[in-house]
Amino acid sequence: MAQSVGIKDVARAADVSVGTVSNVINRPDTVAAATRARVQAAIERLGYVRSESARQLRAGHSRIMGLLVLDMGNPFFVDLARGAERAARSAGLGVMVCNSAQDPAEEAEYLSLFAEQRVRGVLLSPADASGRNIAAFRRHEIPFVLVDRVAEDTTESSVSVDDVAGGGLAVRHLLDEGHRSLAYVSGPPGLHQVRDRRTGALGALADAGLGPEALREVPTERLDVAAGRDAGARLLGLADRPTAVFCANDLLALGVLQSMYAAGVRIPEDLALVGYDDIEFASAAAVPLTSVRQPAVTMGTLAAQMLLAEIEGHRPGEAERRVVLQPELVVRRSSMGR
Repeated sequence: MAQSVGIKDVARAADVSVGTVSNVINRPDTVAAATRARVQAAIERLGYVRSESARQLRAGHSRIMGLLVLDMGNPFFVDLARGAERAARSAGLGVMVCNSAQDPAEEAEYLSLFAEQRVRGVLLSPADASGRNIAAFRRHEIPFVLVDRVAEDTTESSVSVDDVAGGGLAVRHLLDEGHRSLAYVSGPPGLHQVRDRRTGALGALADAGLGPEALREVPTERLDVAAGRDAGARLLGLADRPTAVFCANDLLALGVLQSMYAAGVRIPEDLALVGYDDIEFASAAAVPLTSVRQPAVTMGTLAAQMLLAEIEGHRPGEAERRVVLQPELVVRRSSMGR
């Protein structure tokens, strides 16, 4: 096995001190151009790579920002990660993206990993509704910002979308299309997003003079296409099937769409369908999907910028600490033409 090249090897090859090599790597402006060129030539010739672990031990932290999301299988979180990475790279940091799979136990393990790796800060879309994981992580004194979740009763910063407003947008649209019997295909009840979207839906019904019985909830354990197909099968089994369905995200809606298509139920003639997130696949579905758009890339960028500011010691004021973005309804064929 080849022996790794160290900073002493570079110093010997360039006939300079170890301190000079260190200055070329970390403070090149302090070294004369000719000496700097000689050291850089030695680095390239020997294939020297700086030991990040050694640098990390000296500095007490890494050059990594952690990002922990609910489901990397959901394109919404891919877009969010894209925005976060763009902001992190502009500050010279990399992003370690991890997936909790909506499991609080997985979330706890990844938060421990972030602490072990001495990340500079963390962007977190929480899976644990109890707040225990956040409380445990707070002890490490690593800055973090909540993403896709409003920070309530806490001093942490957050960037989120008004999901109550989003749920209201979806159901008001279906009411405007003439529907009075609706279903809500939800997800894990512990997720704030799922509950807030339901609250918005019920609020829109109340504004129209309808009670909560006009919205039948079809719960799911996950927020993916397979769970949507299962929910679609349960809807098909109802004797008094609703005329419209609002889903807590687009993956669920695409699963429902698949079930209905397989059973010969026409979308939107027999059943109107609305999703949430407006992922790329929504417009490309067999029947283009009406969806509530979340600005995922913007959310990731803003959250990362907020975290970078906190890393540098700039604590935002109370009004700046909780950024709530507004959703937008994007109407396509899946909910039109009843």
